[in-house]
Amino acid sequence: MRLIDDMDDAAPQSRSCCSFNDVIDARSVSQKLDFDHQVHNFSLLFKTEVIERFAQAYASGRTPNPCIDCNRRLKFTPLFERAQLLGCSHLATGHYVRNEFDDKTGRWLLKRAVDPSKDQSYVLYGLTQKELGRTVFPLGEMYKRQVRQLAMTHGLVNAEKPDSQDICFVRDGRYTDYLQKLSAAAPPGDIIDSSGKILGRHKGLHHFTIGQRKGLGICFPTPRYVIALDAKNNTVTVGSEDELHSSWATVSDVNFISIEALDEPLEVQAKIRYSQPAFDAVIQPLGDDKVKLLFKTPQKAVAPGQAAVFYRGETVVGGGTIDGGGTIDGARQ
Repeated sequence: MRLIDDMDDAAPQSRSCCSFNDVIDARSVSQKLDFDHQVHNFSLLFKTEVIERFAQAYASGRTPNPCIDCNRRLKFTPLFERAQLLGCSHLATGHYVRNEFDDKTGRWLLKRAVDPSKDQSYVLYGLTQKELGRTVFPLGEMYKRQVRQLAMTHGLVNAEKPDSQDICFVRDGRYTDYLQKLSAAAPPGDIIDSSGKILGRHKGLHHFTIGQRKGLGICFPTPRYVIALDAKNNTVTVGSEDELHSSWATVSDVNFISIEALDEPLEVQAKIRYSQPAFDAVIQPLGDDKVKLLFKTPQKAVAPGQAAVFYRGETVVGGGTIDGGGTIDGARQ
């Protein structure tokens, strides 16, 4: 998939996916193993469904995850439709996850990878039953070291290629510069505390994320963290570490995988960030593809715009986008 129309705008580093180097590497592998290599241009769809959503999220005081949007809106349905035109029945991807059909429920399940350090189930919570049924994940049962060894055995040029980490369309990870280039940077505004007292000025909401401590531009005798971003009033609210914790979150645009719908509260393990361990929680139905996520233990830095993904053991129940969070007494939403 060619995702960026002008490849000069693609992050050129080897630690970014979907770069020009990836196209070259894929062509080399295809020649080595003697299969066809085609590149299809999805740059317009990528611009509207990933880049513009990325910019809109920051402008509205949210913290987006463009990899989730890319997986949910490009890599399965649009790509599979293109594959069908070529006579393909399935997609095979390099994601570290597993899928299997449950005869008891008649549903496809998405499961964590065998290699916990590489598990990518968090970013694939948006997969539908139809998509899971026509996708193959050959790496889900393997550890990364086994994959590299297999690639080395076959003499593949990318056997020792570093793992991708950066956002593919942002050079050097400097997303604030990228937003400025798109003219999507937010204007300056006030930094306030939870009582509304003005403490200083900020350079734009896009410079901040929930939980941020460094680079606030204010001096305090004790650490202060970003606890809220208000796009309507263009304010950044800072507070103590205690104010950063939440007891619950509302989650919208929820996609369920292991169940058809949520009719009653369900105990799950949840993740609200890709790299964090799952924690015990309960999800309650709110209707209209929304749930309330109740934490058994208060969680730090619940960021609107990020994904909340629900598990039961190794199986993904579903997930959605965090709208906001707060404490049991109703503080902060």
